[in-house]
Order: sequence, then structure tokens, then C-alpha cells
Amino acid sequence: MEFTISKTALQKELGFVQGTVEKKNTIPGLSNILIESVGENTIRILGTDLDVTLRCETEAEIKTPGSMCIGARKLFEIARVLPDAPVNFRREENEWATVTCERSNFRIAGVDRESFPEVPSFKSAPVKLQASIFKTFIDRTIFAITLEESRYTLSGAKFVLGKSGAKMVTTDGHRLAYIERKDLGANAPKEELDALIPRKTLAELTKLTANYEGEIGLGADENHIYFEVGPRLLISRTLTGQFPNYEMVMPKSNDKKADFDSASLGQAIRRVALMADDRSHAIRFHLTPGSLQISSQTAEEGEAREVVTTEYTGDETEIGFNASYLQDFLNVMNGGTVTFEFKDGNSQAELRPVSDDGYEYKYIVMPMRL
Repeated sequence: MEFTISKTALQKELGFVQGTVEKKNTIPGLSNILIESVGENTIRILGTDLDVTLRCETEAEIKTPGSMCIGARKLFEIARVLPDAPVNFRREENEWATVTCERSNFRIAGVDRESFPEVPSFKSAPVKLQASIFKTFIDRTIFAITLEESRYTLSGAKFVLGKSGAKMVTTDGHRLAYIERKDLGANAPKEELDALIPRKTLAELTKLTANYEGEIGLGADENHIYFEVGPRLLISRTLTGQFPNYEMVMPKSNDKKADFDSASLGQAIRRVALMADDRSHAIRFHLTPGSLQISSQTAEEGEAREVVTTEYTGDETEIGFNASYLQDFLNVMNGGTVTFEFKDGNSQAELRPVSDDGYEYKYIVMPMRL
């Protein structure tokens, strides 16, 4: 196989693919990417870790059709530093590849095509959703996914698309993020789609949709979910198991509420959190009519205190929170007013934007014992 590709196109596609390539190298073939010709002027690049597979297609001048399977990590490093000129690839008889760009010459170790694992065959992606909407779903929920590998069913997002709309839910047991859009029900498949999407898949989708303004195609089968983003296809194994009954966590009797400017509240929490304990990140909310005092202290380093104005008329209340949990929510708010609803210092609180352009977004966070 031999082909020539622009350095810009090569670097762009490899930038997407590198996130899916297996880093631990437990199975030798997974540390490689597969490059194969499709028709007369297109190459296809595939990377996989067996759970997540990304297939990209881009233009290239194909001199000899075929395929090559070469070391991913070194190719990524080389592509970043090549001069801005056409890049020529040629597979040699020993499966290695020669890469030439102006006066730069590289030989990269490769393996036989058969060493690359079989990837799931693409079914179809009949459902269409606006990429920007799906990216908003991910951005506002991904941070609440647990990082504990042992909590398998919490290591992804529950995504449901049916006639009543679309929703995405994530939790780590201490907080829960929920977002919904009812107007997406018109795009729903005949059978409700209900899948647990792994965190890694969501992270790769945010990259694919970052500067993409069109629609994405969405499809699923028993074990996989498929996302078509322009000329790129992301195939992900879905998580198995039972996602917790999140509706049980939604507070039903929060009778007190305070409204805040999200930017002011976020900045105040960020400053006060500098003096919070490094492990617990605990801060104290002291609410009185018209104001919120946020404070933190550690015996070794000192203390911090700041007052934020609020529209609050209820009883004096004290609640402890993990500052990081509140910051995660406020970081994705992009300004505006947020409502903080609660019952007392021992029950879960709910934060949500006052107005949100068609989205229903809730963030539930458990208080800390002070």
C-alpha cells in the first residue's frame, strides 16, 4: 500500500483516533492503528481498545491500494512535528511503513493486518440529533460519573431516548446530574433507546462534536451504541447492569430556596475552597435572609470567609458541602441565575438554572456533616 496525505488532515484524524487506542498494551495488536484504502481517494483510519472503536475517513492520493497496521504512539508523535507538507506512506514487505515528508524520513514498526482485532460491524444510525444538544447533555453530566472502577454501573451515563424526549443521568453516589429535553421525542426510534454509555465514550464524543455543527446519527444494538459524526464513526460497547433508581434520589420536599448569580457564587466558592481541607474539600454554607456566608478552615493552614448576596427569606440554616461538587456544576453554567433548593442541613439539595433554553437541568448534591 502507498498513499500521500496532507499533514493537516493526517494530524487532525490522528488527534481523534489516539484517544481510543489502548494505552496499557496488554494485547499487542491494540497498540497499532489500521490504515486502509477505500475507493480511489479515501483512506480509513481505525483505532480501538475493544470497548471503544473510532473509524475516521479522509481524502488521500492513493497510489497502491491496500492496508497497513502500524504503531500508533510513534505515529502520533511524528505527525505532530512534521513540516507542513504532503506526507507519503508506503508499506514495506516486512509490514513496516516508510513515512516521508519533505526531507524527513521515518520507518515505523508494523504488524500483519490479521493482528488487528475485528471491530464490531456497523449496524446503522437512523436517529438524528443536533450535535450541539448532545454535547450539552455530556458537558453537564460527565463530571458526576464515578472514577471508582469497582462501581461498574456508575462508570457511565444512563441515556434514554423515547417518545417523551431524551434524558441523561449520571451519579457517583454523592451527587447526581440530570438533564432532559422533551422536544427530542419527535426524533425518537420506535423502540425506546435505553443505554449505559461509558465515560470514555462520552469523552471522545465531546472531542468529535466540539466544532461540528451538523446532526449526529445514533443507533444501538444489544451490546453496542453507534455515533456517526460527519465522516467519523464511534462504536462503543455499552455497560451492562442495573443503573440505580435515580428518581428515588430526587428531593420531593425541599421547601426553602435561594437564588444566586452563578458567576459570583462560583468565584466565592473557589476562593474560600483554597483554605478547605485537601481531602474533604469541606466548606460551610451559613444562610440568613438576604445573604450567604461561605467559610472554610483547617487547623494547620487557616481559614477563609466570604459573603454573597442572595434572594433568601427563610430561616437561618447551616449546611456543609464538598466545594468541588458545587464548582463542577457552576463551571458548566456559563452565567445566569441558579436556584438552590433545600430542606435542612441533612437532606440532599438541588441546584438548577432559573432559565435554560429548552433544557431541564437538575443537580442533586448530598450535604456533608459539619
